[in-house]
Parts: sequence; structure tokens; C-alpha cells
Amino acid sequence: MIPTGPQYGFGLYVHWPYCSKICPYCDFNVYAAKDRDADPLLSAIIADIVAQAAALPDYPQLDSLFLGGGTPSLLNPAQIEAIITAAETHLGLKHGAEITIEANPNDVLRSDLKGWAAAGINRVSLGIQSLNNDALRFLGRDHSSANARAAIDAVQAYFDNHSIDLIYALPPQTESIWYSELSAALALGAPHLSLYELTIAERTAFGKRAERGELFPMDDDAQADLYELTQSLCNGAGIPAYEVSNHARAHQFQSVHNQIYWDSGDWLGVGPGAHGRLTIDGQRRTTLSPRRPGDYIADPRPETAPLSAEDTALELLAMGLRPASGLDLSRYAALSETPLNAGRLQAYTDNGFLTQTDGRIALTPDGRLLADHIAAQLIT
Repeated sequence: MIPTGPQYGFGLYVHWPYCSKICPYCDFNVYAAKDRDADPLLSAIIADIVAQAAALPDYPQLDSLFLGGGTPSLLNPAQIEAIITAAETHLGLKHGAEITIEANPNDVLRSDLKGWAAAGINRVSLGIQSLNNDALRFLGRDHSSANARAAIDAVQAYFDNHSIDLIYALPPQTESIWYSELSAALALGAPHLSLYELTIAERTAFGKRAERGELFPMDDDAQADLYELTQSLCNGAGIPAYEVSNHARAHQFQSVHNQIYWDSGDWLGVGPGAHGRLTIDGQRRTTLSPRRPGDYIADPRPETAPLSAEDTALELLAMGLRPASGLDLSRYAALSETPLNAGRLQAYTDNGFLTQTDGRIALTPDGRLLADHIAAQLIT
């Protein structure tokens, strides 16, 4: 049996691409919401779920459903329920399956959160990005620090399982500024934090500013200092990292859906530009839906292509090193004809960047700073 597939988790990712405002750092497949009628896209997403589910062999029920974007919090409870009902009817949801919606603070403050819960949502991922008004303006966000705090309070009234996203390592950010901001965020009591260093991608507004010499990323050493400060503060607050960028107070608050990605499980991707991974008849396949909403509405069928055993192994390595649980080396060996570089594996272990225990390798806290580099070096 190929060492990937739904036995390592099965999820559904739904991409809602519309946003009330497109952030200058965002390189996702997003489009301005304006006054668009949501119903045609909603109908296409439901039809896509039905069609992809019908084409699957005997799969287990879903472990997770993730409404991402874009800004799925623009959807109303009836629209959210329609998606969840389609997933339940045609794929099945395990008892207690994690059902997450990504949300912006201003949407939360004007939305019916009780209606979200009644529709089936049981986890909210809140994109506050910062509690500092200067940083929020720099990031192009349309909410204030006060609104972010109010949104967290509103979410906590209905959802025990919730997460907040923060972006740090902004070019003007100092250790003292980040210390104050992260300390304030930790005091809000969310059981899960996703803490991401700012990435300046080429095709974004920030990327274009960087090309013109108007914006300069924080240097690597300064980013590393902020990363180490982040780990220290989170550990002290009892919310340690269970993955390079994700922290949870207890195991039950760790993201089930993201774990499917890290474990090389299977997931259906629906919505414009959504990616998926499916393992059928011993063959790992990648799926990609049409990117533009109009094209997707006209024909939502994804393109599919086989993923070679070697590419599957590389993906398994890159993703499997991210969580604290690490990677089962026997799974990698079952896929790849090229073993990992034994010399570098031992060197990284001796230098305190990796651990090797019972056939598994895992990054240490110091190693997480170099996660992508180490993964690349182990295959050369």
C-alpha cells in the first residue's frame, strides 16, 4: 500500500476567493468581492463536491472541512450550511469532525455567529494579523486593534475551539514591539495561535514595492531573533509550537485539517484555484480547479495529474518535517529510490537541529528555523 492516502486523514478544502479588500501581502487566488452575486459560485462549489465525491472509490468519511479563502466569512449562515450539508450528504462527516471557517474581524462583528454554529461550524480561524494599529495600516487591513479584540470576544462566546493569526517580522518591527504585541495576544486566551513571518511574494503589491526599492524585508538574523522570542513567549504562556508556525494549548486544539497536509493524507480541493491530493488505485494524484471564478462557475471540474513516487516522497519530506511529531522514515523509503543523505542527517542531529527516535526524524526548536533548508539538504 502506498504510504499516503486517506488512512492518514481525509479532508475537504473549500476556497471562497472573494474579499472585501485585497491585502498587499496576499498571494492567494483572491478577487474583489464588490457587489458580486454569491449564488452562482456557491452552486458551482456544491456541484463540484457532488461530482468529485461520485468519482471517488470507497473513501472514509471526512475528518475535516475547511472553509478558506479569500474571505469565507462573507458568506451567510444559510450559504455556509449549504456547503456543509453537501459535504455531509455526499462525502460524510465523521462524528466530531473539525469544521473550520476563516474569518476577518469586521465580518465577525457584523455576522450571525450563533447562525454559524447552528450551520455546523465548530472552529473559527480569525485573521487579526496584528494588535498594533500602525502594523494593521502597513498590512492594509480594514480593521482596528479594538475591532480585533472585540471580534475575539465575540468568537469566544460561541466557539471554544478557535485560532488567531498574527503576522510578524514586519520591516519596521523591533523585538520590544513584537514582545508587547504577542504578550497582549497571548493574554486574550485563544487556545490556538498561527504566527507567520511576513513573506513578500513577487506578484503581490508588497512584491512590486520591493522591486521598486520602496520596501525592504527584514534581514534573516533579525527574523531569527523574533522567531526565538516567539517560541520563548509562547512556551512561557503554555501554548508551545506543535508545528513550525502553529501553537496550541492542548492536543485537542491542534488543527486536524492542517495535520492532513503535514501527514500527506488526502483532501478534495473545491472552489476557484483549489488544490487537492487523492490516492486512488495506488496512485497519488494532484488536482487543480480553474482559477478564475467565471471559468470555475462555467465548468468546475479540476485538472488531474499523476504525482510520481519521487515527487510524492519529496512532498512527504517537506511537509512531514514541519510538525513536532516529525516524519516516519519508513514511509519516505517506501516511496523514494534515493535515500536521504545519511551524512547530513547525522550532522544535523549532532548539531542539535534534528532528533532521531524509533525510526522517526523531527526538527528541534532550533531546527525549525531552518525547516525548508534542512529538507532540501537531506535530498542532495
